[in-house]
Amino acid sequence: MSKLALLKQWFKDHKGTVTAFSGGVDSSLVLYVSKLVLGDAAIGLISNSESLKSKDFKVATDFCKSHNINLEVIKTTELEDPNYTANPTNRCFFCKTHLYEAMVDIIQERYPEYTILNGTNLDDLGDYRPGLEAAKNHQIKSPLAALNITKAEVIEMANSLGLETAFKPPSPCLSSRIPYGTAVNNERLKQIEHAEYVLNRFGFNNVRVRYKGEEASIEVPVTELEVLKSQFNQITKEIKALGFSKVTIDEEGFVSGKLNRVLNG
Repeated sequence: MSKLALLKQWFKDHKGTVTAFSGGVDSSLVLYVSKLVLGDAAIGLISNSESLKSKDFKVATDFCKSHNINLEVIKTTELEDPNYTANPTNRCFFCKTHLYEAMVDIIQERYPEYTILNGTNLDDLGDYRPGLEAAKNHQIKSPLAALNITKAEVIEMANSLGLETAFKPPSPCLSSRIPYGTAVNNERLKQIEHAEYVLNRFGFNNVRVRYKGEEASIEVPVTELEVLKSQFNQITKEIKALGFSKVTIDEEGFVSGKLNRVLNG
C-alpha cells in the first residue's frame, strides 16, 4: 500500500479532525487528505498572529477557499506572554502551547469528538523543535510522523495531488529570525517581514532577514548571491527605510535554522 493510501486509511478511523494549519506543504497535505476522506468533518485552524507573515496567511486562506475547506481563524496572544517574548531557546514551546490550548478549548466546545492534528513529519522528529513537547502535552496527533512519512514524500504526494503548496519554500515564524535572548516584539517582527518583502519584490523568493539589532543580515541561496550584490544598493536603501541602520549580506548564503547553531556552541 502506498504512503498516500496509508494516510487516507489513517483518517477513516476518525470521526472528524481539526488540523493546525500554517499554509505550508506539510499541514496542507494533512488538511487536504482529511478533506478527501472526511468531507466537512475535516476542519483547518490557523492563528493569524503577529509572528505569521501576512503573505502566508493569504496562502493558507486561499488554499482553503480553493478546496472548499472550512477554516477557523483565531488570534493567539503569545506576544503578551513574557515566557515567549524573552525569546528563550524553547520559545517555540510557548508559542505552540498558546495555539494548542486555544485549539483544545474550541474543540471541546464545538467539536468534542474530533481529533486535533498537526503537520509534523518524520524528519521533524530529528530536528530541534520544542513545539513537539507542547503537542505531546496536549495529545496532538501527527499522522505524517506516525506513518513514517518524510519531507520528501510529503512534497511528492502534494505534487501528485496537484496541491499549489507542494513546492512552497519553508516559512517558519518571523520570530525565528531573531537571535535567542533578544526580545521579540511586534515592531521587530514587522521590520523583518517587510524587509523580506523588499527582497521578494527584487525577485528573491527563498530568503531570510536575520535581525541583529540595528543590522539586517540578508540570506539568499548561494547561487543568487551575485544577483543580490548587483542590486544591493537599492535593496539597502529600501531596507534602511524600515528602521535598520545597516544592511549586510551573509556570504554563506541561505541556511534554514542558522540561529540554532548557538545551541551546539
